[in-house]
Amino acid sequence: MKFDNTGLENQTIDLSRLNDVMQELGFVLAGQWDYERVTYDRKFELKGDVFYLRVQAFTTEGEIEGKHAIVKLLTPLLGKHYYPHGVEYGDGETFPKTIVEQSTRLLAQLSDALEKIK
Repeated sequence: MKFDNTGLENQTIDLSRLNDVMQELGFVLAGQWDYERVTYDRKFELKGDVFYLRVQAFTTEGEIEGKHAIVKLLTPLLGKHYYPHGVEYGDGETFPKTIVEQSTRLLAQLSDALEKIK
């Protein structure tokens, strides 16, 4: 599920600042990065199902492991995890209302936090 029109799409920000904000909101970067992309996940569990709110970005300046990388945010996604296949975001997926509402609130908080640090 895509979260269009959040105001996050195409925003550019210093990666170190983004890392701080994402950590405060409970997103995990873990090993999900390479030299040009980062992926932050917020995990939700409900009735035995696992969902991930995913925020991705790619570099516009520098490299992810560098000290001065600037990244551009992509459209946030909500996916359901299927063991052992991975996360599905497709149109055929159904997401619990509570997970969608929590995700929407988190994305609004992220947008507010990014506006404050610009």
